[in-house]
Amino acid sequence: MPSEELRAIELLGRVRYGLLATSVRAMPVLVPARHVVADGRVLLRLQATGEHPRAGCGSVVAYGADNLNSGSAALWSVQFTGTAETVRPTEEELARFGPRPHRIDGEDFRPAYLCVEPHFATVRTMGDSEGNSARHTE
Repeated sequence: MPSEELRAIELLGRVRYGLLATSVRAMPVLVPARHVVADGRVLLRLQATGEHPRAGCGSVVAYGADNLNSGSAALWSVQFTGTAETVRPTEEELARFGPRPHRIDGEDFRPAYLCVEPHFATVRTMGDSEGNSARHTE
């Protein structure tokens, strides 16, 4: 795995949630998801209702996460693309996701799980209060 993809995976492991970008009937959608990093792959847990989980299966998707609301001086944003596949997480992986929400958008939460192997990662960092410049790499 190239170094930028490794850096993206390392940063992704520092936060719990991100946004899955996919399409439903040729229209782009962003879906919030809980993620865990496992063996260089990103496992996503999202609401199973609607078309969002099925829309990404077998398709190239984008996933992004950041720490922009953390208050940290070292702000970053990670994005990557990869093919999403439906998976059944192991018991250990399920435990790493932690407790799941009871309801989302007024509906009982039913989890769906996707796996994405990152490709074409982008890490963006923003300057700190010292005026250091932002960095963008691909």
